[in-house]
Amino acid sequence: MEITRRELLSALSAAGLLPVIPSHPASAAEVVAGSARLLANTVAVFAGTAESNARPETAAKLAAIDTAARTNLTLMDAAGAGELFAGLVLGTDEANLNTAFRRLYEIALATRTPGGASADLYENTAVQRRVIDGLVWLYERYYGDQSRGYYGNWFHWEIGLSQHISKTLALLSDEVEEYRPDLIRTYVASMDAYLRNGVDGDVNLDSRFHTGANLADITTNRILQGALLGDGARIRKALTDQLTVFVTIDPYHLNHGVTDGHYADGSFIQHASVAYTGSYGKALLTRVVQTLKILDGTGFAHGGELVPTVHSWVKNGFAPLIFEGWMMEIVKGRAVSRTDTGYTDVAVLVEAVVDLSSLATGADATALKSYVKYVRSTSPTTLDPAGFVSPVSIVRYADIIGDASVPPADLSPASRSVAFNAMDRTVHRRPGYAFALARSSERISKYEYMNGENLMPWFQGDGAYYLYLSGQDQTQAYGVDYFTTVSPYGLAGVTAPVERRQTIPELYGKPYYDNPGHPLNFTSSSESQNKYVYFPRGTNRHSGGAVLGAYGAAGMVQSDDVAYRDKGAGLLPDDFVVYRNARATKSWFLLDEEIVVLAAGVGDSAGRAVTSTVDARTAAPDDQVSVIGVLRDGRPWAGTGIGDLHWLRYANATQRTAVGYVFLDTPPVRVALDRVTRSRRVVRTSNPDTAVTRSVFGVTVDHAPGARPTRLAYALVPNAAETGLRSYLHDGPLKVLSNTSSLQAVTHTGLGLTAANSFTPGRHEVAGTHMRIDGPASVIMRRERRGAGGSLTTVAVSDPTMHRDTVTVLLPGRPLREVTSDDGVRVRATHGGTRLDFDTHHAYGRSFAVTLRGET
Repeated sequence: MEITRRELLSALSAAGLLPVIPSHPASAAEVVAGSARLLANTVAVFAGTAESNARPETAAKLAAIDTAARTNLTLMDAAGAGELFAGLVLGTDEANLNTAFRRLYEIALATRTPGGASADLYENTAVQRRVIDGLVWLYERYYGDQSRGYYGNWFHWEIGLSQHISKTLALLSDEVEEYRPDLIRTYVASMDAYLRNGVDGDVNLDSRFHTGANLADITTNRILQGALLGDGARIRKALTDQLTVFVTIDPYHLNHGVTDGHYADGSFIQHASVAYTGSYGKALLTRVVQTLKILDGTGFAHGGELVPTVHSWVKNGFAPLIFEGWMMEIVKGRAVSRTDTGYTDVAVLVEAVVDLSSLATGADATALKSYVKYVRSTSPTTLDPAGFVSPVSIVRYADIIGDASVPPADLSPASRSVAFNAMDRTVHRRPGYAFALARSSERISKYEYMNGENLMPWFQGDGAYYLYLSGQDQTQAYGVDYFTTVSPYGLAGVTAPVERRQTIPELYGKPYYDNPGHPLNFTSSSESQNKYVYFPRGTNRHSGGAVLGAYGAAGMVQSDDVAYRDKGAGLLPDDFVVYRNARATKSWFLLDEEIVVLAAGVGDSAGRAVTSTVDARTAAPDDQVSVIGVLRDGRPWAGTGIGDLHWLRYANATQRTAVGYVFLDTPPVRVALDRVTRSRRVVRTSNPDTAVTRSVFGVTVDHAPGARPTRLAYALVPNAAETGLRSYLHDGPLKVLSNTSSLQAVTHTGLGLTAANSFTPGRHEVAGTHMRIDGPASVIMRRERRGAGGSLTTVAVSDPTMHRDTVTVLLPGRPLREVTSDDGVRVRATHGGTRLDFDTHHAYGRSFAVTLRGET
């Protein structure tokens, strides 16, 4: 453990985080004073203050706190023999035990909340003692016995229960000390003992359970517990452990082998390989901001040192993934199947940003406040701050919105392309739309399923994409109802075999594969369950792309998952079911008006039929939807069916949205417009059995069984008008230069831009440009005429394999002179042109750019 400790301190020192913790431990008097301040801050965060709660903006929040407490008290009054709350069965379901502790917390909260409708509950000693008696009752019957506990989900025992218990004790600390002075130490000892994945009742930074958002939750609990005990060493240790979540992950020099956390390119990963900004990343942000608030003025940490890091998370990690107040689906993991919407996700983020702005200073504070206003002004739905955790945050939010001196402003340009290559995600934004792409690889999971959530996830990381259109209520386009009504084999962008797969509960009769006797030890929380059931990775190395200014390129080789590979190798049990994937090599080229998609080698080596979905869009059943187009022979097209189309336009007059599809080199497509009704429970077992009806539009290319591999080339044109689509008929700006499994490339004459993805070793020459690329790479080149001053050529390159040391690009013709370049780029004249060498060693998919001048 001492070596691990030294490594931890070394990592924090390298990240510049050690100054956050005072160099000398606090004195006994300072610990007492700091602990009291920390507990008072905690009460203020969750219950508000007399000043905040006197504001009318907090009325709805205070009413909700009061209602929850009175409802829970009524259930306590109605409890029968052996019950704490009427109807809540305890002893076998850890979620019910979590509910019991949560209800006690909600009652305690009302007794510490000044103002509002809880005047008779506020500081009501009798009610507080009922809560304390409830804690004792639960401890004696269902929590204190370590031999009977820890059934079901580990999360509840190590994190969830401790959150409710610690906050309840913090709220009632004075009364607990007077009424049950031994209860705090009793509970803390048990909470320590339930850290089964820890070491000696403390955090284990080498445990896969104690990372990222989970680690932030555990350490925040321990900070509260340290304040309750007046234990400065415990607080200091918990803060030191929590600081590790602020360290940017270096995939080439991992600390404790942990890949969970924030990366230099803005990516966030949890569960070792899941792209998770919109769920666990959101939880981490909330927790660390809350921790900064409860530490304020305590002397235990210099929290201001951490604000710039958290600000960078918001700017580079979260903001690109939020479109008009909606959190994008590509970073939500299994949470895409929940009934909470992307707007709800962003409301949680907004509260964190509001509080972060109060901790920031100067331009950073102004930028964060402006972003809060920007999210509110661009969202088609009204953000309800009553859902915030803290009444104080509600007041801060109201003050920001009411401050005329704060202009609404995004944290990034309106036109932007972002390659989150560390988590195999791509986001492309323009005024009027955003395009979000989910990829996968040997590094990143194809999907996440767990606990009966996201039951049919199989192709969500196989190039599935989402085209968000400005001004639309995204609950009508995406969210849980998209996954409920759109076939999992027909998600936009997906190439899938024609077959019926079974969900995990269908296959095994429970939410996981249970086989603890196998050498791989398949239990509900085992590493094998994660690897093969919950979030399997792909087996392809090639997944990544380059960014040049506001333009982007991405490429991926579609693969089987690790379960299929390892079942074939004889590593998995005979009754473990695996599925073979279809084959395709794909590229996405991200421009201004178009997203160009190329696919080659599309098919199935097992001889099955395959479908490739160009797009899948949903609408309310009564929306006015129209579909028109033009066939390649010039005849008009309207409605549905199979046609050899040149272009197609889908329009929703009710939502005032439209998407165009230009088929550059694509076989006949099947166009469908179906009315689909399904229960939301088909995607998540705990969803309400609510029937959802949607109009589902699909554009699909069918590949017959046993057919030779084929290719596709098409462009998505967001917000397309019919006249604009007609301009692609003759000598349009888009040209496909290559579309094979070795090289895919396009050019846009209007932009002077050529983009290419090469997938195989050896030399690749891009036709029409004579640009040569050595080996697998992603390359974007743009040429701009500068009058008599000649021309500027800008080239950006990325290594999508993450394993190359150098990528070389040759630009034939007269030698070009270097103007500017990123570190790691070498330019030299060579026979017949200009050679560019990009040092991609340990760059992890980062783009390198160089600007060259050519004389006239």
